[in-house]
Amino acid sequence: MRPLNQAVPGALVELLRAAPLSPGKVAFAWRTAVGPAIERGTSVRLDDRILLVDAASPQWRREIARSSSIILARLQALLGTDVVERLEIRNR
Repeated sequence: MRPLNQAVPGALVELLRAAPLSPGKVAFAWRTAVGPAIERGTSVRLDDRILLVDAASPQWRREIARSSSIILARLQALLGTDVVERLEIRNR
């Protein structure tokens, strides 16, 4: 038997991948991948496998760019490797 804290992330991934692709699903995956602080300083939109990330400030833009490979890997783990191909970070 696995502890609950190990089972929940796997169950979340299965539920998220099974749900139809929608702006809400993308926003939830973004919030899960980056955490609440970065999520508050950004807005996202998926456009043909490119996640458009609008950052509220140059500081958030730099932080997201610096962590983009980790963020992309987390998004692909949550949504599937065929949903988000790359991030494009822009200023709001």
